[in-house]
Amino acid sequence: MTSGLSERSPFLTGFDLADITVGDPPIRIRAALSRAGNRLPVLLLHGHPQTHATWHAVAPRIAEAGHPVVAIDLRGYGDSDKPESDGDHGPYAKRTMAADAVAVMRRLGYERFAAVGHDRGGRVAHRLALDHPGAVARLAVLDIAPTLTMYERTDRAFATRYFWWFFLIQPEPLPERMIGADPEGYLRHHLRGQSATPGIPAEPLIREYLRCYRGEGAIHAICEDYRAAAGIDLDHDRRDAAEGRRLRAPLLALWGAKGTVGALYDVLETWREKADVVEGCALPCGHLVQEEAPAAVLAQLVPFLGR
Repeated sequence: MTSGLSERSPFLTGFDLADITVGDPPIRIRAALSRAGNRLPVLLLHGHPQTHATWHAVAPRIAEAGHPVVAIDLRGYGDSDKPESDGDHGPYAKRTMAADAVAVMRRLGYERFAAVGHDRGGRVAHRLALDHPGAVARLAVLDIAPTLTMYERTDRAFATRYFWWFFLIQPEPLPERMIGADPEGYLRHHLRGQSATPGIPAEPLIREYLRCYRGEGAIHAICEDYRAAAGIDLDHDRRDAAEGRRLRAPLLALWGAKGTVGALYDVLETWREKADVVEGCALPCGHLVQEEAPAAVLAQLVPFLGR
């Protein structure tokens, strides 16, 4: 079921908001939509602690290039549902999130599309392309190396820079209670660490992210996302490796030259270990590439999507 909200997105110019219910058990996913265009449809997947609003400077330009564009809030984030979890955190596995995403695109009539993901959304896009290779024509990942690679090569530098990977996975309710005591302080600190560009994110975006962070169940859902990444997601990744499953769709990797991923990893090489066709480059920014350097992102992404 798709229900229009009779309103435009306040952040993505020209996009309509819709709630799309998919899955069994059903889950409501918030989406921002631009349906015009006859080129390859594009699915945009945000990271933590963002929502679909993070694509405000990128999504309208992709739409102007002739692509239908769908930007969703991942389950547990933004205005999407935050379902109950379980002992293995399966409801927040990237496989589950990827199933949400492909179901949304099919509900909208898009059987084959490009998946573009930043941060957590990049991990969902990676899983989406593995589990649904017939659906993903092109794949772009922004400022990530593969999850299994990053965990298996953890050292002091990575654990220090990405401390939340190890804090958020602690058993509940410890991280939930600690963050819940001062969500604004935690969120602003986190965003300052992500961005290498003064004034980014802009204050209206920070307030939007904070509104969603304060929503009922949001902090717990975000912790469950990370707990899944350190458990069931790694099980899925190791099974892929054992079975020799690789990404077949052409892959574009972009990362911030001033960020952690580019400093600690040979990003292109990490993806060549997982994918057949890989290209990409560093951009002059930190982790929030789509907010800090949207023109540079578009200069790489639009030609890649249009081939």
